[in-house]
Amino acid sequence: MKKSMFMAALLMSLMFILAACGGGSAEDPTDESTEADTESSETSSDEEASASGSISGDGSSTVAPILELINEDFNAENPDVQVSIGVSGTGGGFEKFVAGETDFQNASRPIKEEEISELEDAGIEYTEFKVANDGLTVAVNTENDFVDYLTFEELQMIYSGEATTWSDVRSDFPDEEITAYAPDQSHGTHDFFQEAVMEDGDISAELNQDTNVISQSVTSDVNSIGFFGYNFYMVNEENLKGVPIQGPDNDEPVEVTDESVMSYDYPLARPLFVYAKNESLESNDAFMQFMEFTIDNASSAAEEAGYVALTDEEMQEQVDKLAEFQ
Repeated sequence: MKKSMFMAALLMSLMFILAACGGGSAEDPTDESTEADTESSETSSDEEASASGSISGDGSSTVAPILELINEDFNAENPDVQVSIGVSGTGGGFEKFVAGETDFQNASRPIKEEEISELEDAGIEYTEFKVANDGLTVAVNTENDFVDYLTFEELQMIYSGEATTWSDVRSDFPDEEITAYAPDQSHGTHDFFQEAVMEDGDISAELNQDTNVISQSVTSDVNSIGFFGYNFYMVNEENLKGVPIQGPDNDEPVEVTDESVMSYDYPLARPLFVYAKNESLESNDAFMQFMEFTIDNASSAAEEAGYVALTDEEMQEQVDKLAEFQ
């Protein structure tokens, strides 16, 4: 009898213990606290991922298509960030950059010594980032059946005004008057051509700030010639005839292609840049995120815009530069 009572008491004790354990598991306040902390952490992470603020940039119309594609995707992920990208040309953009009006400056040529001095005088420190490679493209009208290539010397004759007819360039060319078109002085493309081809001599041509007008002018003028970025040529490739170029270091003329631009075998290949204000990188979280997004997506945007992506080695250099501010 005593044994039976003892067993009954033991069973009752075990039932209370099991009930207590089960109840704690079902309604453990610690679990609720952990879930709340997790939700709070996820919310905080989402808030950090989506930036807010404003960013201002300006500069090259050649680089602009790349940055516009990047900004479109960036804005989709960060709708609270307002990014404005002007197209005053490389020279005009540097004027605003020196004045402290912008966080970044797009450029289709390297920064000039006088611009470096002006930024130093203004107390503005900056970092140069490459975002793509470009090939300044010389083009003639599609009905031009005699220009198969041009040398730097012949380009100098045309764009100095020394040659007024095509027969002045080569005796077997027709005696037809040349109409030369070029971007105006606000463009880095103008500066690059002036330095690389003209040896810093003046460009004598019909100058225009709008590169689209230049390509359209060549399209409609049978005896014309013009130059612009690779993107503008690719967009209008069916209506323009690209001219292979023989530079001082080339034994043969080189056609502008993705491969010749990337290898820099094409004599008018050049890098495209974004110059970022260091202070903005350090103090503006939205701008830092924008530049991270820019570097991460520069290759795909460059190809989509009609330019040539950087090599893996070149891209890693840009990543390393930006990492110094992280």
